[in-house]
Amino acid sequence: MNHLKTFVLLAALTALFMGIGYLIGGATGMLIALVFAGGMNLFSYWNADKIVLKMYRAQPVDESHPNAVVRTYVADTLQMARDAGMPRPMIAIIPNDQPNAFATGRNPQNAAVCATTGLLDMLTREEIRGVMAHELAHVKNRDTLTMTVTATIAGAIAALANFALFFGGGDDRERPGGILGTLALMILAPMAAGLVQMAISRSREYEADRVGAEIAGDPNALASALQKIEAYAHRIHNPTAERNPASGQLFIINPLAGKGADNLFSTHPATGNRVRALMDLAVKMGRRPAPRPVVAEVAPQRPTTTSVPVSDSTVHKGPWG
Repeated sequence: MNHLKTFVLLAALTALFMGIGYLIGGATGMLIALVFAGGMNLFSYWNADKIVLKMYRAQPVDESHPNAVVRTYVADTLQMARDAGMPRPMIAIIPNDQPNAFATGRNPQNAAVCATTGLLDMLTREEIRGVMAHELAHVKNRDTLTMTVTATIAGAIAALANFALFFGGGDDRERPGGILGTLALMILAPMAAGLVQMAISRSREYEADRVGAEIAGDPNALASALQKIEAYAHRIHNPTAERNPASGQLFIINPLAGKGADNLFSTHPATGNRVRALMDLAVKMGRRPAPRPVVAEVAPQRPTTTSVPVSDSTVHKGPWG
């Protein structure tokens, strides 16, 4: 159902692009906008992984790392990738106190999965396995490709909206709704494209939860990890994500620590909804749903177990704290 939903949403986004292009861009304007947006997103497709890894100061690690926690993290991730029939991904750690993780790369042959030092320090081994299985599921499902296509179409719609006044098809009387209609489309078209893009992102998260739970063989561990990560994300600041909010959709839980809600304006499903879906899957797999994990009222000080320099993140006392 999630694959079908993604296909329908992509079709709707394509239809929206074609309709808006016809209404406000004409054939010439639509072609220029598509080429412009496609060129930008093609560059991002080939280089986004390098940009994101550098942005978050990700450090590649392997089985020879001096710390036992990191070695176990690497060994478990590689073992799950092999069991899932996937190529060996690059594995990295990010020096940040907030527990979180993400995957990047244009295809399974050029993929990287990353965990923060906070994740390795605050979660159990089983929970870390669940999180990394979720990220491997994103790679296996080629979600980075799906989101690149989505971004290309959404970017083309935004470009058409910006070019509306220049490629409006001549006299205002020839445009549906005249100049007011064009101005309305300039505002509403990118907003509609963004809503569809967010819906696709939420759909891919649900699918990665399901496939990841099957890869790790333990839906309960992933459910527990999601609850812990969300709780700590509300308290521990992620300065890099705050400076680059567009990268927030990469993470397993929104690193900006906003009030989670499975609504039109959310890139991530509500954690409670994800946990319920995982609990249902656990029952189907013959496992008893685990109780809600206990999370400390005050985020613990991160012990330096991962041999990675402590980041400048601190317990956040801002609007999300």
